[in-house]
Amino acid sequence: MSDNGTNRRQKAAAAREASNAGERRRERTVRIVGGATVLVVAVGIIGLAVFARSTDTGSEVVTASADPSAPLPKGALPAGDPHQFGVVYGTAPAGSPILEVWEDFQCPSCGAVEAANGDGIAQLAEDGKVRLVWRPTTFLDKNLGNDSSLRAVAAWGCAVDAGKAREYHDTVYANQPATEGSGYPEDQLIAFGTEAGITGDAATTFATCVQDGTYLRWAANSTQVFYDDDIAGTPFAKLDGTVVPTEKLAVKAALDQVIADALAAK
Repeated sequence: MSDNGTNRRQKAAAAREASNAGERRRERTVRIVGGATVLVVAVGIIGLAVFARSTDTGSEVVTASADPSAPLPKGALPAGDPHQFGVVYGTAPAGSPILEVWEDFQCPSCGAVEAANGDGIAQLAEDGKVRLVWRPTTFLDKNLGNDSSLRAVAAWGCAVDAGKAREYHDTVYANQPATEGSGYPEDQLIAFGTEAGITGDAATTFATCVQDGTYLRWAANSTQVFYDDDIAGTPFAKLDGTVVPTEKLAVKAALDQVIADALAAK
């Protein structure tokens, strides 16, 4: 067999392989582009669903505008305070380190911190080691196209009046829905009051407060501060103005050390 014949066969085989390789590349490109197209369409559907939900006229979405003169729950700080509209919790004396924690009741990360170290955070306040200021926000309502955070914060304000600030706060998080954005209906918010230990005449007052939306504007006021302060998300904590990393907020030993260092520096 001549060298020329061998060369021709080798060149033909190489050409076939190049053609096959090109075809494989073309098929991969089609699959990739097709997959990307499906992804874009899916994202479009999701965006449309969120838009449709947020503009659905079949169900009323509760809204409230910020109004600094709106009524405050007992213990909430007034407009103009450095931690305005936050809820003070605990027995810490004047001059104690101030731990402020921004939260949204629909926020899964907030729920995770609460599950990991909610008791530890509250205990620091109850032991008088920090002046805890819970700072509520409802920014996720805008993201999710609902009003669950707004109504939950307003209901919490009613529970604060009943002397059950921590109990109700913890109950809402303990019942955070598995699917972000699917809670909380009004009857559930009222039922949380019973779980939090609000009974008798106080329970009637609490239910009326929730139904009347007494603290909706307070919730809107606090959320407006959240926006004005350019806070990126929740949970977000500061100790005497210095950011506390979420990974330390969520671990009792780490947060205890942060507080101990702050007390030692005073």
